[in-house]
Amino acid sequence: MAVTDGRVALVTGSSRGLGAAIARRLARDGLAVAVNGRPGDEQVAAVAAAIRADGGTAWDFCADVTDEGEAAGLAAAVADRLGPVDVLVLNATGPQPEGAVTDVDWAGHLAQLSYFVKSPVLVGRAVLPGMQARRHGRIIHVDSEVASRPPPGRSAYATAKSAQVGLALSWARELAPLGITVNTVAPGFIPVERHAGVPGHVKEAYRATVPAGRMGTPDDIAHAVSFLASEGAGFITGQRIVVDGGRSLGS
Repeated sequence: MAVTDGRVALVTGSSRGLGAAIARRLARDGLAVAVNGRPGDEQVAAVAAAIRADGGTAWDFCADVTDEGEAAGLAAAVADRLGPVDVLVLNATGPQPEGAVTDVDWAGHLAQLSYFVKSPVLVGRAVLPGMQARRHGRIIHVDSEVASRPPPGRSAYATAKSAQVGLALSWARELAPLGITVNTVAPGFIPVERHAGVPGHVKEAYRATVPAGRMGTPDDIAHAVSFLASEGAGFITGQRIVVDGGRSLGS
């Protein structure tokens, strides 16, 4: 039987990529993990099954976290099966199309805001009452280096990520007196499934800007999330950890 430390983690958007790595890491840390993805995503169950096969505790929960009813239902389902959420990792994402500023309409901006601001608000409101009642909780947003280093053609994505950082800071200030920490992890470019089509020369050009001399991995991000989710991080809130191998140190 898997041994847990009694805490429950919900990782939104954890059927693949960074989210799956975070879910696996938190399970290894001893948390019972709710793996989440959109309805119909078969990888949700696969990731949860792999965690259980590795000796961890995990269950799959399909829900669209940009839908208010489904977000509330997700929190209730997790609480019913695993227990109330102690650690919330806000990682859900969607398509990230590129386009010139003049080509990105308001609908394009709303699509990005839906993932990076609306979904954290909906899921956060669903789990916060329990955290407030227990006067304890960890909330970790996964944003992106583009919030502070926006590349051309990514205005809608960068804007939404910047808004997510502002959301995390405001939550941190308001929730600190209740024993709830709120922080954010900002990955640099991390090759995952959605980057499979990125040309090799583009990846090499990026690598050249990283003082560490290598590309980041999903596990690098998972390590940072693991620390912020830990009991030892209880005096850290309102912080943004940039995990980019030192790239942000450049000009």
